Amino acid sequence: MKITHFGHACVLLETERARLLIDPGAFSTGFEDLRDLDAVLITHQHFDHVDAERLPALLDGSPGARLVTDSETAGVLSEQGFRPEVARVGDALELGGAAVHVVGGTHAEIHPEVPVPENIGLVVDHGAFYHPGDSFHVPEQRIDVLGLPTGAPWLKLSEAVDFLRAVAPRAAVPIHEAVLASPAMHYRMFEQLAPQGTDVAVLERAEPTTV
Repeated sequence: MKITHFGHACVLLETERARLLIDPGAFSTGFEDLRDLDAVLITHQHFDHVDAERLPALLDGSPGARLVTDSETAGVLSEQGFRPEVARVGDALELGGAAVHVVGGTHAEIHPEVPVPENIGLVVDHGAFYHPGDSFHVPEQRIDVLGLPTGAPWLKLSEAVDFLRAVAPRAAVPIHEAVLASPAMHYRMFEQLAPQGTDVAVLERAEPTTV
């Protein structure tokens, strides 16, 4: 599997059978020109995970792509003229030949007074890659490569490290870093505190990488 990180939460997964783009949001760049996608998946409705202004051009470039979102995001996008498919926790989807299992269900808490939206985690090809969205949900499946949230209003470094240790993947790809002025400090801590057997792979933006 090749992984391309377009900054923040947006990643392109290229398997032997599918091209899946996850969370093309406002803080991510370079995904607009992608073509031949099998699906665009969105974990939740926050603007840093879905940019509704750039979504039409993205979908026009891949007319056969399925737009798959949680139910709350589907409601928002439907009002804007999109036709998303709803993915719910427990669903097992086949997208362009790739298997996607939907897990989690709830966004991590930002503050007790801030409403907690729905959030779906996405386990691709039975654990080959896991995108948790904005959550620390630990899936039942053994995970090979984890998209590891690095910085967010709902996150502190120790929680991210504990999540990394709980999932214990073969490799972790840091994502969700755009709110940090210097994410490299967090990357170094991940490398130092990762569980035995886990490599931390910091990807160059917009460069396809086999992890």
